[in-house]
Amino acid sequence: MTIRFSRKARPSQPGTVGRSMKPALFGAGILILFSSVLLFAAGDEAFLPIQVRSASTVPGTGDQNPYGVAFVPPDFPAGGAASPGNILVSNFNDSTNTQGQGTTIMDVSPTAAATVFFQSLAPVGLTTALNVLSAEFVLVGNFPAPCGSQGSILVIDKTGTQVGTIADSSINGPWDSTLFDKGDSAKLFVANANTGTVVRIDLTVGVGGVTATKFTQIASGYQHQCVPLTFVQGPTGLVYDPKTDILYVASTQDNKIFAVEDAGGTTKGHQGTGTIVYSDNAHLRGPLGMIEAPNGHLIVANNDNVNGDPNHPSELVEFTKGGRFVKQISVDPLQGGSFGLAVGRSGGVTQLAAVDDNQNILLIWNIPPSEEQGDQGNQGEQ
Repeated sequence: MTIRFSRKARPSQPGTVGRSMKPALFGAGILILFSSVLLFAAGDEAFLPIQVRSASTVPGTGDQNPYGVAFVPPDFPAGGAASPGNILVSNFNDSTNTQGQGTTIMDVSPTAAATVFFQSLAPVGLTTALNVLSAEFVLVGNFPAPCGSQGSILVIDKTGTQVGTIADSSINGPWDSTLFDKGDSAKLFVANANTGTVVRIDLTVGVGGVTATKFTQIASGYQHQCVPLTFVQGPTGLVYDPKTDILYVASTQDNKIFAVEDAGGTTKGHQGTGTIVYSDNAHLRGPLGMIEAPNGHLIVANNDNVNGDPNHPSELVEFTKGGRFVKQISVDPLQGGSFGLAVGRSGGVTQLAAVDDNQNILLIWNIPPSEEQGDQGNQGEQ
């Protein structure tokens, strides 16, 4: 069995201090031990190995609540503030833990402590909508407090300098995104939490920057609302399968996973949610960030504010595109810790990276080659 993981919202109302409901009862060291025990409890052939590395995502400014996770691709140009194989993490809260006020993207290298890759001049709330283009640019959504503000997509070059902004009426509360990168062009899919819609943005990419050439709403009708504890709930995690031209949408408030056909451009646009492919109240608890595993399965991070269960906190849930549950693991002993996640390559090794935003850390697992396809029939901790 294999896992790929690509989100969750944070406590506190705009202007208030968050996480008051989640005391840090466990230190990072105990957390790692806790996570490792759960991984081995998953079955006879656990997908994830015991070695777990954690890295703090808190910069000198004190930003908190890591949301987005993205690997820097192997062909990313050298000479910048981030290197191929590094992992970028976006922060949504500021040093007082106020939602929608974070300003930083952190760069986590394979061996050293995290450093600041980017810092905005204004409080903007950097979301899980974090992607890296191979042609040296980073795209990140911003959704500043209060909930209901429009936000945009920031374009940042390899040096960590903002070089542009993608803004349009179709981008409204960019909460998550996924990228289909074709080098000199790309398709960026953005989930809008304010409107319950998904928009496809066609991009041209060149030495001078990134230009949006077309905005197409391809899905709508997902439940959405501002929620003080988690800031907002709406469509979040996105996974695009270019072979089938299907976009998978994790809808937090709906507590379902949808499939939107003809997402990449063969249609002029949909005006619906698509087809439900996974609805499971036994394991889904407000799905957030979502990724595709190397074996083709989907993985989501649970929000815990929808259908929450304290006996299954901060879960990452793996399931097939046909809607069959495979496995789940917890990244934190308390609810509300899971959000953004990603799978990538670093130093020739496949890695899974997932945030624990209760602890403000990034957890990293090295995946042995023998585990990259895994036992698709094995089911773990239920």
